[in-house]
Amino acid sequence: MSDAGETDFAVIVYREEDQWEADVLPAAVTADLDSLVFALRRQPSIGGTIGFAGVGDDFWLAVRVVGEEVSLFLSDLTAAADYPLARQVLKALEIPIPADDELDQVLPAGDMSIFADLGLEEMELGAVAADLDLYPEDAVAGMAERLRFGEAVQEALDRALGP
Repeated sequence: MSDAGETDFAVIVYREEDQWEADVLPAAVTADLDSLVFALRRQPSIGGTIGFAGVGDDFWLAVRVVGEEVSLFLSDLTAAADYPLARQVLKALEIPIPADDELDQVLPAGDMSIFADLGLEEMELGAVAADLDLYPEDAVAGMAERLRFGEAVQEALDRALGP
């Protein structure tokens, strides 16, 4: 497994007393899907727990845990060629890892409706994933703003990534 890099981040978002909270998770969880899901399961929350992870400048992952159900969304399935976390997500989604000759375009994978009940529709999520000019932290911050917990996530991202 690769080591977490300088720009890797992991953020947990949860609801407590009718208010969204966000905190930083150790960047090391960006190397292992099971560790990320385990960390999310440990945080009690009204309506489930959300996790965002960004790896380098290359891709981001959204995870939503509600009870025993785990929903996954990967911004770019071609990241599986280089990153263990992306490979683990594709394996969990039962999607074959693309061959080198299939890596000519960025394609998202997973549950496009992961946040539909919170107000972020599939088309909007797809548009965020398709925007190659967005760094992972910017994509996550934008989604969080749309999901009405932007301030909490931005503060957590600032702590995770430093000044």
